[in-house]
Order: sequence, then C-alpha cells, then structure tokens
Amino acid sequence: MNILLVGSGGREHALAWKIAQSPLCTRLVCAPGNPGMKTLGELRDLKVTDAEGLSALAREIKADLVVVGPESALEAGLADRLAAAGVPCFGPTAKAAQLETSKAFAKGFLERHDIPTAGYGVYERLKDARAALDVFKPPYVIKADGLAAGKGVAISPDRKDAEAEIERMLGGRFGSAGARVVIEEFMDGEEGSLFALCDGQRAVLLGGAQDHKRAFDGDLGPNTGGMGAYSPAPVFTPELVEQADARVVQPTVRAMAAEGLPYRGVLYAGLMATADGPKVVEFNARFGDPECQVLMMRIDGDFVPYLLACARGDVSGLPPIAFKPQTVICVVMAAKGYPDSPLEGSIIRGAAQDFGPHVQVFHAGTRERKDGQLVAAGGRVLSVCALGDDVQQARERAYAAIRKIDWPGGFHRTDIGWRALEREASIEG
Repeated sequence: MNILLVGSGGREHALAWKIAQSPLCTRLVCAPGNPGMKTLGELRDLKVTDAEGLSALAREIKADLVVVGPESALEAGLADRLAAAGVPCFGPTAKAAQLETSKAFAKGFLERHDIPTAGYGVYERLKDARAALDVFKPPYVIKADGLAAGKGVAISPDRKDAEAEIERMLGGRFGSAGARVVIEEFMDGEEGSLFALCDGQRAVLLGGAQDHKRAFDGDLGPNTGGMGAYSPAPVFTPELVEQADARVVQPTVRAMAAEGLPYRGVLYAGLMATADGPKVVEFNARFGDPECQVLMMRIDGDFVPYLLACARGDVSGLPPIAFKPQTVICVVMAAKGYPDSPLEGSIIRGAAQDFGPHVQVFHAGTRERKDGQLVAAGGRVLSVCALGDDVQQARERAYAAIRKIDWPGGFHRTDIGWRALEREASIEG
C-alpha cells in the first residue's frame, strides 16, 4: 500500500512510526513531515491546509490511504477533496469535523441528542457574555469557539478574571476562532481522553489516556496543547468506559449519521468523570497530541488495517485492538516561553541517540539547519515516551532519557503521571 500521512507534529511522527512497521505499507509519504520522520518515509513540503495540493499529491503517488493528523487540515476540507477524488481518507469531512472546529456546534449537537455535558451559553457580544456571568457560578469555564491550538480554554477563578478572559477572546486574541465564546458551567471531577475508531455508522473503542494541559508542575500556569500524557489511564475504570461508550460514543456516531454527517476517523472524547457519570468536556476530530504518542506505543500489532477500515467505511469485521499490558508515559519538552511566545532556533543535541528498546523520542516542532544541527521550530518540540511495567518505571525511563538530551533552550514538567501515582499509592495504602 501507498500511504500519505498529513502533518508535522509529534502525533504524526508517532503515527508514521507505527504505520512504517506495517507489512502492508510499501511506501509512506509524509507531508510536510519533520526531521524525525525522514527515516520512516519520504517528506514533501506542503502546508497541511493546502487541501488541493495534498489531494493532488495523493493522486500522484497513487495513495491507497490518506491519514490526516491535524485538525486544521480537516477544517480546510481535505477529506472532502479526497472523497471527490475517490481516495480513502482516515479523517472526517469539514462539516463532520465541526465537532471539534466549532465548540458552539458541538454543544448544540450534544444538547439536541441528550448526550451528557455541562450547561452552556454561546455569545458574540461582550455585553452579553459579561451578563451571562450572572447565570454561571465560579470557577468560570470560557472557551473560544474555533480552533486555537489547544490554548482557547480558560478556567477563571473569579468574575474579574473571567471578564478579562472574555475581553481577550472577543477582542481578537485568537483571531476569527474567538469571534464567539462559549461559557460553560464548571464540572467537578477527573478528566481523561477516550478514543474510538469510527466508520461513519459504527464505532470501536481504541483506548484511553490522560493528558496534562497546564504548562507547569502542579497543574499551574496557562493551558497548553498538552505537556505530557500516559496510558492506560486509571480514571477509565471498566464501568466508566462502558458508560461512556453507551452514553457518549455510540450515540454520537449514530446521531452524526442521522444528521447527514457520517463521521469517519478517530473520535476523541474528552470526558469528565463526575459523580453523575461521564460527561463530555470536548470533542476532537483527530488523535490528541501527546495522547497519540502513548497509544501508538501501546498498540500491539499492525494498526494500518484499522485505519483503512475506517476510511473505507466498515470496521465490523475487525478483531479488538490488542494492547501491550505495560504503561507508556510521554513527557513533552517545550521551548522556553511556550505557550505564549516560544523561543525558536535554539540548538538541540542528543535527541537522535539510542535510548534503548523502551524509549522513543518523537519530534514535534523541530527543523534541521543546513549544517545538520537540530533546532527548535515550535512551541512543543520533542515528545519523550517510555514504556514500563507500571507508571513509576515508565516515568523513570522517560526522565532518564530527558537528562541525556542537551537542550538549554527547553523546559518540561517533572510531574507527569502524578495522578496515577497518587491513585496507586492510595490503593497500596
């Protein structure tokens, strides 16, 4: 099979790493890819939002499958163009991807189909959004409607902070993505990410992970695209997964099809484990980053047949996905100044060394200079992932690898996996 993978981040590097292992894959082309992916496939310098150019590339290489990584490519209508060209695509159409690309659409969809989520309101005018704060209680959850690279969510502890966040969003902080804001009631509980593979009519659960959104240790600092993750996530007990599948995942896929928006690809359900059961925090129309990295390392066996089955519209004949019994932890190394103003161009040494069989380093925001030096070229730059028999061992291996990477221009959290370790300690206690 000839496979085109769209994207250039840590998520796409992990997907390329897994796809390249498949005996079905005879040619892998990554557009645009990154320096870490050049040993896995061919790199083509195309923007992920260039739907026309990517569709032409798929036809040029006679792609049997296109795997779309980033949400911006979905919003640009890449899946629509590929469908018109008759090329199987793992990823939903632009309208179906509104589950992620418009929080207002997603909340309205959830409300229409009685899928559990937080109460909310949608506002375009500053005056109306301020007035809505009288209805909600602190802490206030404020979200930009559109895509904001994982940074468009603020949890404000008091009204003054909430008003300032609303002003920033509606004032253009996120451009057109913040032309509307969604204000939600705060949900008390523990959050996790559950993934399902969808063929337009059916959904097969893939597994869960837990992300760390805040920039600094102790879950402090601004929201980011994700500073680390681990899988499996202890918050996803068998009972919770069963409830989430019955109340969220299956109803969502059926309702999208009923509304004429069949959903193909991976459905990422960000869920809050509340006292009343799982409730939807958000949907993503693609793999999370860094959740994808830990999932790809845990999958035991060939993943390409599952991607292809979703793209072709029939997952019914596939066996359950096999997972390694161990835990995988991912620690993100980000450029200093991230998420607001990451410093680019700092030299990274030691990222390509052999860290042993249990560690993988995925590139997320890197470029290679003409002299061969690897430098930072984004906010989140490296994803250091390690597999272990338990959370503690995986974590020790990940941080041991990080200590071998020479990058003064970067930083990372030192407490990834703390919730799981606390849970283990309480059980042992």
